[in-house]
Amino acid sequence: MKTIDPLVLNLCQAIRGAGGRAFLVGGWVRDYLRRVANVDYDLEVYALEPSRLRALLDAHGSVNAVGEAFTVYKVKLADALTIDVSLPRRESKVGRGHRGFEITGDPWMSYEEAARRRDFTINAVMYDPLTDELVDPHHGREDLERRLIRAVDSTTFVEDSLRVLRAMQFAARFEYEIDPATVILCRNIDLSDLPAERIWAEVEKWLLQSNRPSIGFWAAIELGITEKLWPEIHALIGCPQEYEWHPEGDVDIHTALVIDEARKLIDDVPHAKKIAVMLGALCHDFGKPATTKFEDGRLRSKGHEDAGIAPTERFLEHLKLHTIDGYDVRKQVIALVAAHLVPGHFHKSFLKGEHISDGAFRRLAQRVEPDLLYRVARADCLGRTGDFKPDAMEWFIARVNELAIPVKAPGPILLGRHVLELGLKPGPQIGQITKAVYELQLDGKVTSLDEAIAAAKEFVEAMSK
Repeated sequence: MKTIDPLVLNLCQAIRGAGGRAFLVGGWVRDYLRRVANVDYDLEVYALEPSRLRALLDAHGSVNAVGEAFTVYKVKLADALTIDVSLPRRESKVGRGHRGFEITGDPWMSYEEAARRRDFTINAVMYDPLTDELVDPHHGREDLERRLIRAVDSTTFVEDSLRVLRAMQFAARFEYEIDPATVILCRNIDLSDLPAERIWAEVEKWLLQSNRPSIGFWAAIELGITEKLWPEIHALIGCPQEYEWHPEGDVDIHTALVIDEARKLIDDVPHAKKIAVMLGALCHDFGKPATTKFEDGRLRSKGHEDAGIAPTERFLEHLKLHTIDGYDVRKQVIALVAAHLVPGHFHKSFLKGEHISDGAFRRLAQRVEPDLLYRVARADCLGRTGDFKPDAMEWFIARVNELAIPVKAPGPILLGRHVLELGLKPGPQIGQITKAVYELQLDGKVTSLDEAIAAAKEFVEAMSK
């Protein structure tokens, strides 16, 4: 399991030859002890003055001094290998926020003192790859065996509010418990200083790098994150649902189950669409707290799809989430929330003998990606206890694939230049005609350019009368 790049070992040997000692620290060591591969190397160098360390690093690769004042370097050892190298450092809180620290390097610091600045004990284990020695002053290995997330030092832990979000995403990714004392620490930390981009980085890891994101969902509630940052999620707690359709219980319970089901359905889609599906699943019932009422002897949430749009917009604004990799994630998530019941409605109408036209599917595809909608709707169906079958969603995606519209509606066959070639002058009539013909195309009444031009001629003739 322990496979370390030879270039990293060569650098460690050079450091030892210069009188210093290099330890692998942080995530690499944690994952090595978990028997999980990790190629993100972080070296912490002891007993070597900063100027001597810099000269040595320059001799081994291209060096970018990220934090020259406190001696943190990114060292490019090869085209595909860049590692972080630093001295042990002292951090003093001097301002608000996770960046409000005064940091100084100290190559003579003790191992125990250096490890105290780490967030959790599982990240505070050090490994000397030349001697095969583990240095573990805060008992991180024991906590790994116990599957426990525990703060290293209660006095320093509270100085960095981002650690609360890290506790959440570590709990989800590793499926670990959070130490009760650490929960109390987290609940007493003000999170208002955190910038949206740092919050999103932790949320993305929570939703995409865990097999059971529900663990992070419950951790976010337990740690006070939802209460302080995400009122849209917090409002789901205790919101009741009709037992016949949701025997699992309240909306928060259902949502936790749904995001677990959604996580099973995204491995084959691009990164940005993974995010859209997971956020669509997380937000899909944001409208229920405002719409749930007891009517005619039953709990109902009429119109919760549309009512969920505004809180979804607010939640995405908290995260400052818009476009990722050129893909409009925000627009798609909102569309998924608004349309998440459509596959079930379409199927119910079909079972009643009503005709669901191809045009209805194509028009839906103008608003939302049908393939992503299928995934969110399937997760919504299966995110319940009891015997619920996703037959409606399978019928829906079969129709979608039959019409070849998994991503979007077909583009218009008839363009403005085709209408101009019929002798019309530029003006609003051009758009009116192309739109009218496109509606015929969506309904399957126009399937070729010749048919589209013929239909356009008819509209031109009607307009000239």
